[in-house]
Amino acid sequence: MNQQTLAIHAGYDKDSMATMAVPIYQTTAYEFRDTKHAGDLFALKELGNIYTRLMNPTTDVFEKRFASMEGGASAIGTASGMSAIFYAIANVAEAGDNIIVAKQVYGGTTTLTGHTIKRFGIETRYFDVSNPSQIEDLVDEKTKIILFESITNPSIDVADFDAIVAIADAHNILTCVDNTVGTPILCRPFDYGVDLSVHSTSKYTIGQGTALGGIVVERENLVDKIKGNPRYAHFNEPDESYHGLVYSDLPLPLFSLRIRLSLMRDLGATPAPFNSWLNIQGLETLPLRMAQHSSSALAIAEFLENHPKVSKVNYPGLKSNANYELGQKYFKGGHSGLLSFEVADKQTAQAIADSTDIFSLVVNIGDSKSIITHPASTTHQQLSAQELIDAGVPAGLVRLSIGLEYTQDLIDDLAKALG
Repeated sequence: MNQQTLAIHAGYDKDSMATMAVPIYQTTAYEFRDTKHAGDLFALKELGNIYTRLMNPTTDVFEKRFASMEGGASAIGTASGMSAIFYAIANVAEAGDNIIVAKQVYGGTTTLTGHTIKRFGIETRYFDVSNPSQIEDLVDEKTKIILFESITNPSIDVADFDAIVAIADAHNILTCVDNTVGTPILCRPFDYGVDLSVHSTSKYTIGQGTALGGIVVERENLVDKIKGNPRYAHFNEPDESYHGLVYSDLPLPLFSLRIRLSLMRDLGATPAPFNSWLNIQGLETLPLRMAQHSSSALAIAEFLENHPKVSKVNYPGLKSNANYELGQKYFKGGHSGLLSFEVADKQTAQAIADSTDIFSLVVNIGDSKSIITHPASTTHQQLSAQELIDAGVPAGLVRLSIGLEYTQDLIDDLAKALG
């Protein structure tokens, strides 16, 4: 079934009220038929609703719909994109382990993996996404996951999925891509052998900046890589916190299930049912919106490339861009609405960001409204000068998230701001 159809119908079997719209099940708890039913649910002898910290019927539709659109086996919704990334890491790594992360990632991911995760006793090792061969020298027996972004934010580089996956598979290590910018519409990571996908659904998925949310998606047959793999012993040994359950023995998607039964149970970064409902509304129009975002972004990138004050434009849809071939290989139907460009210095970049009328100065992306950001003074302010360079965020870089306004109006707004 085509994604455009899945976006509207997947995951929802009409309930007894036969509502066309997915209902909002705004509840924390659920009544059991009797004590046996309750006991069977907790023992996983029967599947069903226990408590909204673990599952919710509205969220269930969102998870199933998203997984179907991305071609995954299962998904688990989270309270935010950052909690999705944290869950993906915490589900495999513990004190004494290490993870490998691309240098060119969202600033929040850099601080999570470079600072917060360190306090859990987990080491982060970084590689240049434009040189994935560096990963080989970073791997050891304690490496648990390789994390990168499909399109990096805000340097706008395209990852070489094949090269990263080849190294990871050679060492039997899980790969995880943040596909927030690519979305399931433009990029399908599981088609290229990636094991896990994470998203901030607060961005393109929801589309209007109305609610926080995240999601972790696992590919089909992930158990084949985890079962018997000494890197992931906790999936293959009894979980004493859950009746001695061995996740790799279950006929269910094991990665999502362990997040649900262990991390979600204990940490509780759960999406609100209303937020899941808003995400469902966003998915219904996501294929149409991504086409428009991509079309407008390409036109604006072409305009900026020919402006005398712009020294560089980062957008993989441009034939002159170093990422063009990878963009053609891994993206279908466009390259999203995210782009960045460089001007002479920090002061010039800030002046441009302060001078637009239609573009709003906001630290978000993926909205129906166009957004302008100066990352070096906002989202990446916490990075050192060298870390900014490593992340592909020079002081004169301006990031744009192209919305759904009339394209020429956006070009005119930027032309005025550039002067």
